[in-house]
Amino acid sequence: MSTAGCTLCPRLCGAARGAEEGHGVCGVGTLPKIARAALHHWEEPCISGTRGSGAVFFSGCGLRCAFCQNEAISHGGTGEIVSVERLAEIFAELEAQGAHNINLVTAAQFVPAVIAALNLYRPKIPIVYNSSGYERLETLRMLEGYIDIYLPDYKYIDPGMAKLLSGAADYPDTAWATIGEMRRQTGAPVYDEDGMMLRGTLVRHLLLPGLTGDCMRILERIHDELPGTPVSLMGQYTPFGRALEIPGMNRKIKKKEYARALEYMEALGLDGYRQALESASEAFVPAFDGSGV
Repeated sequence: MSTAGCTLCPRLCGAARGAEEGHGVCGVGTLPKIARAALHHWEEPCISGTRGSGAVFFSGCGLRCAFCQNEAISHGGTGEIVSVERLAEIFAELEAQGAHNINLVTAAQFVPAVIAALNLYRPKIPIVYNSSGYERLETLRMLEGYIDIYLPDYKYIDPGMAKLLSGAADYPDTAWATIGEMRRQTGAPVYDEDGMMLRGTLVRHLLLPGLTGDCMRILERIHDELPGTPVSLMGQYTPFGRALEIPGMNRKIKKKEYARALEYMEALGLDGYRQALESASEAFVPAFDGSGV
């Protein structure tokens, strides 16, 4: 499996990618590179439930945010290369462990391999596509019929902040189109009798330091333009990597910033989840030690 002139993500970097090595923005080849595959209990309640989400953490990333808490895999390339056949086995193993779903964490750079693995073995539990929101529509359309739940971020509404923190001034428009396509594919959210999501799109927004106003604009846009879409408002921002050197980004968010965002979400009547500020800790970063790979 190899790709010459890769155009899977919006970077359209056109890099040559061999099976095990790649020279594009994501920095990986085309065979899946995985840092962890295990039951994960720190997603939203409708995803993690009581038994955990079967999270497969893929290495590499086309967005590479300055503050990424998974920096070891998104920037550092930690992980083990596996075959498509092994990826299908991992799906089956997580299902057998009782996972509520299979959670593909940052898999955009491996979409063809993911589809091939799902063609080998399709679990009888929902498939979750956990995304930065920075996706190419043509690639997302390849996934139609394979993904039950989309879990995209909507990080920025200001192109200037998107450029500063992710080197992607096109992120706001690209991510909004991404979310629209995801919602088109899944339709309105569907839950089982225990409140577990079976199908749908759940949008995440991580409040960033000093950007409460931007957060409110994002919440309002979702309310106005994608009614009925649940939102997960997250307060776990913890400065990592390059963010420690960026003025204003080298601190956690303040209680009053989060309270203001929460109040606005409540005022809009948005359905969804509110993360506790106690989640702003390095203790909640998974151990990327190759578990389950």
